[in-house]
Amino acid sequence: MMYDTVLARSFSKHEQKRLGYWALIACLFIVLSFFTIFKPYLGPLQVLNLRLTMGEDEKLHLYNDTTSSRLIAKEETIDSTLIVNDKRSSQEEAEIMSGALIVNDTDRTHEEAESSVAESIMNISSIVNGTSNSQEVFRESVTQNVRTIDTISSSPQKVKEITSKDDFMVNNTNISLPKATDAVTKNNKMEPLCTIMGRSDFCEIKGDIRIDGSSYTVFIVSSETDILAAENTSWRIRPYARKGDQTAMGAVREWTLKLVAGGSDIPQCTQNHSVPGILFSAGGYAGNHFHAFTDIIVPLFSTARPYNGEVQFIITNGWSAWIAKFKTILKALSRYELINIDNRKDIHCFGSMTVGLKRPSYKELSIDPSKSPYSIKDFRQFLRSSYSLKKTRAIKIRDGMKKRPRLLIISRKRSRAFTNVGEIVNMAERLGFRVVVAEPGMDVSGFSQIINSCDVVMGVHGAGLTNIVFLPEKAVLIQVIPFGGAEWLSRTFFEEPAKDMNIRYLDYKIRVEESTLIQQYPADHAVLRDPSVIGKQGWLAFQSIYLQKQNVTIDVNRFRPTLVKALELLHQ
Repeated sequence: MMYDTVLARSFSKHEQKRLGYWALIACLFIVLSFFTIFKPYLGPLQVLNLRLTMGEDEKLHLYNDTTSSRLIAKEETIDSTLIVNDKRSSQEEAEIMSGALIVNDTDRTHEEAESSVAESIMNISSIVNGTSNSQEVFRESVTQNVRTIDTISSSPQKVKEITSKDDFMVNNTNISLPKATDAVTKNNKMEPLCTIMGRSDFCEIKGDIRIDGSSYTVFIVSSETDILAAENTSWRIRPYARKGDQTAMGAVREWTLKLVAGGSDIPQCTQNHSVPGILFSAGGYAGNHFHAFTDIIVPLFSTARPYNGEVQFIITNGWSAWIAKFKTILKALSRYELINIDNRKDIHCFGSMTVGLKRPSYKELSIDPSKSPYSIKDFRQFLRSSYSLKKTRAIKIRDGMKKRPRLLIISRKRSRAFTNVGEIVNMAERLGFRVVVAEPGMDVSGFSQIINSCDVVMGVHGAGLTNIVFLPEKAVLIQVIPFGGAEWLSRTFFEEPAKDMNIRYLDYKIRVEESTLIQQYPADHAVLRDPSVIGKQGWLAFQSIYLQKQNVTIDVNRFRPTLVKALELLHQ
């Protein structure tokens, strides 16, 4: 009452009100300063900082909080599935996404994110104390903040939805999202070390590694591991290098990498290996010749070549016909007999292991030297050596030269076949070519000899053109593009790779009159009149008509200038 009397005498009511407002502001400022300077700890659990980096080739590490004697095991997990919506076909889709998931100690809470997506994720890094709404906050924040990632040709790709628990789904491919309880470390760094690349994931592990083919599990045994935490520490990976293609990855067996404490319940070794191991899959689209190379053979070369043969291959989804088809390449990369691991009861043990393959480029049939110690030129040299191919450069035609260049026409039997091969052969011979007609099959070695002996190869877009990897330098590829809008496929699958291989490239786009589709549909049908209508119905509709129902009848008079151009290139 005394203070009220003093205030009433000294200040008017209006001045008293203003004084009260300023007092409130001063109190808030003092409280804010206290929290900023002293950073009081207000909860029972440590704060975890989640950071997603978007570098081209980053590592996945897990760290525990070094200020705590042990990380308390909790059932709470971060619900987060990022699903990338694929705009292209299930077979032809490709996208670019790089990043690393890092759980840091609380001393690194204020680190800046390394990309726009990382900055968005950092906005939700304040999820703390296992509160009941923390998972919902994370889901809502991811949905609001993560918007775009790169895809093939740097086209924008949208994040579609959040759907399930404990999975980090990149480009439609499942990767186990490590939980807070997974932060079991050795020298403050989690093992195994996993890398999330644009189109493949792989884990490089060192230590006591035991592979159980009956449960599709790779055990990483550590005597220093906390048992409670180890039981909740695992990674899931599909060891096939076409991440983002949901159809392909659905046909690849999923493996679990599990960090465990030593004990009698851990599988005991029945066979010890003194060299590193590489586990990869022959699932997905491995039955297609093109995909066998771009998804498996090229990544396997990039991953295994540094070992100079001193590496053990372990294959999952392996099938005898595929293994026999590529036995020359497999033996050239590894001096040891291939292990087909699925459903085996024996336990194979290694000191170091790579699970998955390093895809060395976002492009098809390519190696980016900035991401690999090798180039596509090195790969082609490796093939020439492995298959004992003699011709290193295509013929250079000089005036008066009697030797004629060799033209290979790649034939097909089922679809996209030439219906008038004889006419093409006669016209090419009149121009001065020696013509060979052949269809590739399971005998890769035999066909590699044929195509390597040629200077020009022509064929309709299809897996058979993959054999350009065996062509000599400066050879010419003529890709016949079927009717219906397959230009983007032709460019991505063969035009760009051919140029990277130092192969001269020409294409010939057939007209509707050269397609056998005119015998199957009326002239005013959308299939013939406006192929974009079919394209908008999706990949399956496009594939079923323009790739599976169509054969080609070349107009030899119209095609003749293309062969003349090939001859001109051989003069250069």
